[in-house]
Amino acid sequence: MIDIALLLVLGLVLGLVIGLVVKAFGVEPDERVEKVEGLLPGVNCGACGFAGCAEFARQLVAGKAEPSACPSSSPEAVARIASLLGVAAGARTPKVAVVRCGGDDTRATQAALYNGVADCKDAVQVAGGAKGCLYGCLGLGSCARACPFGAIEIRDGLAIVHPDLCTGCGKCVATCPRKLIELVPASAPIHVFCNSPDKGGAKRKICQASCIGCQKCVKASENGSMSMSGFLARVNYENPPPAALAEVCPTHCLRTAEATTNAPQAEVANA
Repeated sequence: MIDIALLLVLGLVLGLVIGLVVKAFGVEPDERVEKVEGLLPGVNCGACGFAGCAEFARQLVAGKAEPSACPSSSPEAVARIASLLGVAAGARTPKVAVVRCGGDDTRATQAALYNGVADCKDAVQVAGGAKGCLYGCLGLGSCARACPFGAIEIRDGLAIVHPDLCTGCGKCVATCPRKLIELVPASAPIHVFCNSPDKGGAKRKICQASCIGCQKCVKASENGSMSMSGFLARVNYENPPPAALAEVCPTHCLRTAEATTNAPQAEVANA
């Protein structure tokens, strides 16, 4: 009984000491942190540069981040956070993900039959994957599973991004083992859906949707809106060309994201 009594007294003394220390040195939680976190999307995508929405909210209240740093927040939510904290919202250029490949199962050849784990990183370890093009989309859905917004679907063995759902969080970019996915300005009207640096003839043997390096788009463009990187055409996203330029591409690898999203690949190829 004496031991039990001593333990109770010791517990009471320690509790009192801890309470006094917390009262003397503790910091009162800022109610704004909880309010700001409630206005954030809560997907913890990390695109803001912080571990998650809770940490981003703390950094916002501390004045170490701008509300616009969250690409997943709507303009309305950003404005409400800025108003709550009495700060400027900050500037943000909306971005979307683009999968730089147009070689679906109907247009790209398969080098082998892959029957392993349905994960792109695992497939790459097995002789580079089953697709004939070593630079093309493997279509096993790793990026789609990583997207917290359901903005990516796999159609005929090819990852397709829905621009209206994509927030530009970048999770898919980090997931793709072939570095096919790029975040680009949402305002850019057209993109090159090819990533192979090989010569045109070699590419055409394994993919009918590839960029053959004909330079027609570069010659028809103005003000440096298109350029060549070896045998691969590139869009200058600081000064992108109009959507009409897609008409000069003989393989239709230069096209709008909407054309890719809204139409079956066979229709896109003949667009």
